Amino acid sequence: MKAIVVRAGGCSARVERRTVLMSAGLVLAGLLLALVGLCHGASWATPAEVLSALAGQGDSVVVIRDWRLPRVSAALIFGASLGLAGAIFQNVTRNALGSPDVIGLDAGAYTGALVAITVLSGTSVQLAVGSVAGGLLAAAVIYVLSLKAGISGMRLVVIGIAVNAILMAVNSWIELRAELEVAIAASGWSAGSLNGVDWDEVRLPFLIIGGLMLALLGLSHAMHQAALGDELATTSGVSLNRLRPLIVLVGVGCTATVTAVAGPIVFIALAAPQIGRRLAGAAGVPLLPAALTGAVLLLAADLVAQLLLAPVALPVGVVTTAIGGCYLIWLLAKEVRRP
Repeated sequence: MKAIVVRAGGCSARVERRTVLMSAGLVLAGLLLALVGLCHGASWATPAEVLSALAGQGDSVVVIRDWRLPRVSAALIFGASLGLAGAIFQNVTRNALGSPDVIGLDAGAYTGALVAITVLSGTSVQLAVGSVAGGLLAAAVIYVLSLKAGISGMRLVVIGIAVNAILMAVNSWIELRAELEVAIAASGWSAGSLNGVDWDEVRLPFLIIGGLMLALLGLSHAMHQAALGDELATTSGVSLNRLRPLIVLVGVGCTATVTAVAGPIVFIALAAPQIGRRLAGAAGVPLLPAALTGAVLLLAADLVAQLLLAPVALPVGVVTTAIGGCYLIWLLAKEVRRP
């Protein structure tokens, strides 16, 4: 396969031509879906009206820039964040099932958010801190229980599935014990929704996700080395004891930040890395295809959620759960058949 050589500052990197073309195609698909998302609403806006509103002109500026644009931006950035989180844990575990929503990290982040809602006042800062703390605690429990076989392999995935089931039961118990109004709000939020998202809710999460992406950029080479095997990574100078906590922290941060705003949105972190890997024809789980695929998948799912029972907008998590269930059955069957 032909490769493109990129040189910058005296350094060079080989990028597969197929990956470049695939990434460009996903960017184009994301832009087209974003245009549809900005056009769609209680009243349909033409593409010309959307472009004029984005430039600050016309009668639809408030509707498009203040109401629709935050939702479209959240779908793209949150989808990319979930795709990256999935790629991180699938690289760490070297398993296609090693996703935050399968191994219990989403459920842990939701537990932390529930505690912030039911015990504290549930402010945006408390939700963010609670989500990250819950996700990190779940990751620590899974890691400790998996120490016998290391932090890779099917053992970690199976333990993660068990922890996920326990945390889901804990979350249900918290909701049942909460006051009625709080329980109803938490139950609706648990479906994962972008309905009503505005700029005040997403500015800080966007900054956090941007910082996590920059941190991941610096760790990506070592992470891919570690995905090839512990022995090879150690031989190439990668410190696994330092690397793994850092990338797990980044992965949990990507998942928990989304959960704090939109609730637990499943399927994206599980499927986006594998779909991106197949589209790119890569041997491992590359980060850029995973992020772009996650952005496109979440935005497409949110548009389906808005159109399916229009004018009622479903939570996007309902759509991703329905699709993700079918995908997970196929993936589990494939893993069982693997020798």
